[in-house]
Amino acid sequence: MRVRFWGTRGSLPVATGGQAIRQKIAQALRTADGRRFENDQQIEQFMDESLDFPTSHGYGGNSSCVQIETEGQYMLCDMGSGLREFGQQVLKEHGPKSPQVYHFFMSHIHWDHILGFSFFPPVYLPGNTINIYGGHSVEDLQEAFERLQSNPCFPVQWQQLGADIVFHCLEQGRWHQINGCRLKVLGQAHHGDSFGYRFEKDDKVLVYSTDAEHKQEDEQETQVVIDFFQEADLVIFDAMYSLADMITVKEDWGHSSNIVGVDLCLQAKVKHYCMFHHEPAYDDLTLYTILQETQRYANLVGEGCHLEVSTAYDSMIIHL
Repeated sequence: MRVRFWGTRGSLPVATGGQAIRQKIAQALRTADGRRFENDQQIEQFMDESLDFPTSHGYGGNSSCVQIETEGQYMLCDMGSGLREFGQQVLKEHGPKSPQVYHFFMSHIHWDHILGFSFFPPVYLPGNTINIYGGHSVEDLQEAFERLQSNPCFPVQWQQLGADIVFHCLEQGRWHQINGCRLKVLGQAHHGDSFGYRFEKDDKVLVYSTDAEHKQEDEQETQVVIDFFQEADLVIFDAMYSLADMITVKEDWGHSSNIVGVDLCLQAKVKHYCMFHHEPAYDDLTLYTILQETQRYANLVGEGCHLEVSTAYDSMIIHL
């Protein structure tokens, strides 16, 4: 099982502005300090070894879209703006006349998690099959996507789409078998309802849990989440806010914090905790600083338990 991130931002897509790019270039030049490079290989080596991540790279600006790569058909979680780039890659690999089967697992149907659908080329091509799964009812799922493809929101109407699109409601509390994976759904605290997914295949466990506010006020509710995360190889977690914001000015906004993610993952004996659904107002340096602070916190409270902590970025790949 391999996980590829096509979009990692929350609420809305963002772009790196010109001034931010100038600052990255200036920082790289200061670090280079007049050194000369004989070839491109030396330049690449300098960027990899001498520049920090916010200077040499960036976390990206697409909203939520994560691919689960296994043998078989395509599987993705959510349809944020990152879906457009995935669609372009699929067309490059297969061309427009090679039908494929897709399985999409929706955390929920707020606009930032479905807006990529309209820019996903396979939905317009006959022969493709697109399965859309969620904890919401079939009627609610279909209504959200039909509204997306309606005037005045979009010029191409639902009836004009060429693919075969099928909606599925996944019942909570039981296991489902889809595309060779065993999976379970968990309801989460978020306006309009949200659902987390636990995927199991070949002794590997992936948990995708975004747009969920984990207050940890009720021990029984918290234990349900811990059980859902239990011994996962990777947990992709909504760490949109700082803990201070989550419990004060942004309480009941439906998102969690980096610190809550550490606490839950340590209790569940998770191997790798990946922060996701980044606050759109945070620049690359801020996200990098949060990562460093979160890693220090995990080491401090982990009591010898090793928890790998990372921050998701567009194009990131994690092997399980």
